[in-house]
Amino acid sequence: MINLISIELYKIYRKWRTYIGFIAIAVLIPVIEIALKVEGDRSIESMTRQLQQSFIFVGNLLNTYFVSYLIMYSLTVHIPFLIALVSGDLLAGEATGGTYRILLTRPVSRFKIVSSKFLAGLIYTFSLILFLAVISLGLGYFLLGTGELMVLKGGIITVLAKNDVLRRFLLAYGYAMLSMWVVSSIAFLFSALVENAIGPIISTMAIIIIFLIVSAINVNIFQDIKPYLFTSYMGSWISFFEDPLDTAEITKAVLIMSGHIVVLFGLAVYFFKRKDILT
Repeated sequence: MINLISIELYKIYRKWRTYIGFIAIAVLIPVIEIALKVEGDRSIESMTRQLQQSFIFVGNLLNTYFVSYLIMYSLTVHIPFLIALVSGDLLAGEATGGTYRILLTRPVSRFKIVSSKFLAGLIYTFSLILFLAVISLGLGYFLLGTGELMVLKGGIITVLAKNDVLRRFLLAYGYAMLSMWVVSSIAFLFSALVENAIGPIISTMAIIIIFLIVSAINVNIFQDIKPYLFTSYMGSWISFFEDPLDTAEITKAVLIMSGHIVVLFGLAVYFFKRKDILT
């Protein structure tokens, strides 16, 4: 199984589209951090304008933690596209390249084939989120330094201690990776259903956009289904920056996201096993 995963990872990382996400992150994040270093004081001032009449703010509030916190909001729309770009090609790419029959002539079960591709997709997703974390926090450390993290949520400003922020970021990135694994699983499922890699990418993004809209609309007819939509929990990484942590809500979100991954993988295995490769 390890050999199969290694082969799939080699096939993933030898394609140029795999590096689109890494290149985009490597270019965009430095631009954002440099721009905030130059003009970020205005953002801090606008957030604290009303409180400056009652409190005096000291220390380095415009730091790598504050900028990385803002960058994480891109996870909802932009990062899923980059993940779907690769995960949607894992199985559909074999069909497009006409290598399905050659692949299945190997003395390996279909379950092992689909499992190795699925795990390789998860590893790619992990590497992309890890790269995002390293670039955001690492580059920001040299450009902006560290300090307390100021979080604005619901009109309430919370300032987290410097020695507690990194731990929260590690947990938040870990949860963000889990949510992106759901996106990868959706794209992988569509990849098992079609024979063109464009379809899974478009379908995955369409589902995310539709579910995000449903999750955001406060209509009674949607209230019963919202708790079961993965998009309702994609933004729950922000919970790791609340004080105190709502462990019950975080645990619920993790279980629901994990359940999505298991179900989506099971469906991909089911459809791939029933796929007629000979016609």
